[in-house]
Amino acid sequence: MAFLSSALRTPFRAAAFSASLFVSGFAPVWGQLALLPAPREAAPAQSLPLAAGVSVVCAACDGQDSFAAAELTRGLADMGVTTTPSASAHITLLRAESAAGREALSRGRITWSPEMQAEGYAIVPDGTGVSVVGATPTGVFYGAMTAKQLVSGFGTAAKLQTATVRDWPAMKYRGVHDDLSRGPVPTLEFQKKEIRTFAAYKINVYSPYFENTMQYLSDPLAAPPGGTLSPAQARELVAYAAQYHVTIVPEQEAFGHLHYMLNEELYAPLSETPNGHVLAPGQPGSIALTKRMYAELAQIYPSPLLHLGADETVELGKGQTKAAVDAQGLGKVYLDYLQSTVAALKPLNRRFLFWGDIAMKEPALVKALPQDFKSQMIAVAWEYNPHTSFTPWIKPYTDAGIECWVAPGVNNWSRVWPNFNNTLPNIQQFTAQGQAGGCTGQLNTIWEDDGEALFNNNWYALLYGAEAAWHKGESSIPQFQGNYGQVFHGDASGKVNEAQQELMAAHAVLKNNFKTSDASDLLFWIDPWSPDGQIYAPKIRPYVHDLRLHAERAIVLIAEARAQGNLREQDALDALDLGARRMDLIGLKFQLTDDIAIEYDAAYRLQNSRDRDARTEIARDLADINAVNGKLQDFRNNYSLLRDLYEAAWLKSNRPYFLRNNLARYDFTLNTWFARIDKFRSAQRQWDRTQTLPPASDIGIPAPPVAAR
Repeated sequence: MAFLSSALRTPFRAAAFSASLFVSGFAPVWGQLALLPAPREAAPAQSLPLAAGVSVVCAACDGQDSFAAAELTRGLADMGVTTTPSASAHITLLRAESAAGREALSRGRITWSPEMQAEGYAIVPDGTGVSVVGATPTGVFYGAMTAKQLVSGFGTAAKLQTATVRDWPAMKYRGVHDDLSRGPVPTLEFQKKEIRTFAAYKINVYSPYFENTMQYLSDPLAAPPGGTLSPAQARELVAYAAQYHVTIVPEQEAFGHLHYMLNEELYAPLSETPNGHVLAPGQPGSIALTKRMYAELAQIYPSPLLHLGADETVELGKGQTKAAVDAQGLGKVYLDYLQSTVAALKPLNRRFLFWGDIAMKEPALVKALPQDFKSQMIAVAWEYNPHTSFTPWIKPYTDAGIECWVAPGVNNWSRVWPNFNNTLPNIQQFTAQGQAGGCTGQLNTIWEDDGEALFNNNWYALLYGAEAAWHKGESSIPQFQGNYGQVFHGDASGKVNEAQQELMAAHAVLKNNFKTSDASDLLFWIDPWSPDGQIYAPKIRPYVHDLRLHAERAIVLIAEARAQGNLREQDALDALDLGARRMDLIGLKFQLTDDIAIEYDAAYRLQNSRDRDARTEIARDLADINAVNGKLQDFRNNYSLLRDLYEAAWLKSNRPYFLRNNLARYDFTLNTWFARIDKFRSAQRQWDRTQTLPPASDIGIPAPPVAAR
C-alpha cells in the first residue's frame, strides 16, 4: 500500500500518485451513509450534533471554491442549519496541493490517484468535522455537495455524519436531455433550479432539445411567441451553469423532427414530403438552413460539443429523395447527408453528437466512414426499455472507432406518472454496459410527447441516472431506492420511498396484466362511456381495485411524510401526489361507469313495477347516480380538482405557453360530464312526471358488465 505521506515528497502531479485504494479494512458501508451518487469508497466515523450550527471554512480559496462554500451554505440553510464561524463543528474546503490539503489526506491515509484529478475529491474527518479536499474547483464543489448530504435532520436536531470518502466518476459526461419542443417550456428560473440540482448530484451536462423553440435572428418564423429561449436568456443560463460545473450542450434538430419549421410555407421547398418532418438532402437550402442556425448556436453556447439530432428520419426516401434512396440505399443517403452537414459546420470548430438509431442499422457503412469524420462525431445510442444486452446499440460505433454515449430514458412521456419499472433497469443496464463497452458518457432523456408531462415528475429517474453514470459498473437499484427520500427530500421515515414504489406497483398492475398499457395519458383521458372506453373496460376491470389501492396508499404516505415537517423539494412532492391522484382516477372512472350502468339497468327493469318499494328503489338508484353526492358528480369533482392541481403544478416550473392545450382537455372532459349530468337530470324529471325512463342508450350510458346482467 502506497500511502499519501510518501507521495508528499514529490510535486503535486496526478502521475506522481499511486492508484492504490484505501488502507486495509476501509470498504464501502452504504447502509450507514445515505449518499447520492454513492461514493466509490467510504467509511462512516462519528456523528456530530449541529445544534449550535456548523462553520463552513474555505481555506485559501479562489473564487470558484468560494462559490462551492456559498452553495454548501445555501444548502445547509435549506435544512435549517445555521452556519457561523463560532460553531465548534466544521466543514472545511481545501485544495489537494495546499499544505492543509496534503495534511488532511495524510491524516486520512488517502492516496490521491490520477483518475481523481479532474473531478475527484476526498473527505476526511478530524473529530470536530470534516475536511473536503479536491485538486480542481470541480472536485472541491463535488466534495462539498457530498458533505452537504452527510448532514441529516433539520435545524437544531441536525447531525453531521462524518466519514472518510474517496471518490471520482466512472463516466466523463453525465447528462440530462430535456425536451423543450413538445409542449412545456420551463421558465428561466426553473432551468436555473434544474442546473443547481443537477450539479448537486454531479451531473455535468445539460442538453436542451430544440426543434423550433430556440430563437434565431436568421430564422424567426417558426419560433412560437412566449415559448422560446431567447439568445439573451440562453447566454445567462450558460454563465449560470458554468458556476456549477455544468456544460450546456444544445441540440438543434438538423435533419428530422423539423415539422414546426417545415410546416411554414417559407421552408416548404426543403421538406422531404409536403408539410413533413425531414429536411430533403438534395435541396441546397437544407444545409444552408442548418448553417444559419448553428452559426448562431455557436455564438451563444461555448460548449465544445453541439448536438445535431438526426434521429427518426422516417420520411427519408418517401419524397424528394426517393430516387436517390432507391438507387443508393437509405443508409448511404442518410450518412452522406450527415457528412455534408458536418463538413458545412467545420468552421465552427466543434464536435457533434448525433442520435444513433439510424446509422446503427448500417454497421458496415459506419465502419467505412472517413476517419476525420469519425473523430468529429459522438454517437448517442438510445433505447428506453430494459434489455439483457445493449450490444446492438453500442457495438456498431465502438467497432467503428466512434466515441459513444448511451441514452436511457425516463419513460415519462404520455404517462400520468413515469413508469420507473422500465426506467430504473433501463438506466442501470444500458449505463453499465456502456461503461464496459468504452462509452464515455450517459445522456438520460426526458421527452414530452403529448405535451402534458411535468418536469417535477422526473427527479427519481434523473437522480438514479446520476448514480448510474457516476458509479463504476452496475449501480444498485435497491440502494438508490433506500437513499432517495432521505437525500432528496430529507425524509428519514422512508415514506416518500414507499410512495414512489407504490406508484411503480400501480404501473405494474396495469402493464403486467392489462398488457397493452401502463398508467398512460390515454387511459386517463379516454371516455369510459365511449365505444373505445368500452373496449378497454373489460380488460382493465379486474385490476382497478389494486390500481386504486396502490395509488391511494401513495397519497397517504406522502401526507404522512409531510406531517413530520421540514421536507425539502415540496414541488416534487406535489407532482408525486398529483401523479397518484391521476392514477387513482383511472381506476375510479371505470368503477363508476360500471356502477352507473348496473344501477340504471336495475332501475329501468323495475319501472313497470307497481310495487311501492320498487319505485322507492328506482328513485334511490337515480339519486345515487345524479344528486349532491352522485356518481356523475364524482366525475365532475375529480376532473375539476385535478385540473386546478395540474395548472398549479405546471406554473411552478413552466411558462404559460402550451398550458391552454392541456387545460382545454380538462375543460372538454368537464363539459362532457356537465352535459351528462343535465341529460340524466332530464331523465329524472321524466320519471317524476311519467314514471317512465328512457333507454340507457338514449342517455349514453353503456350496457352493464356481462357478469352483472
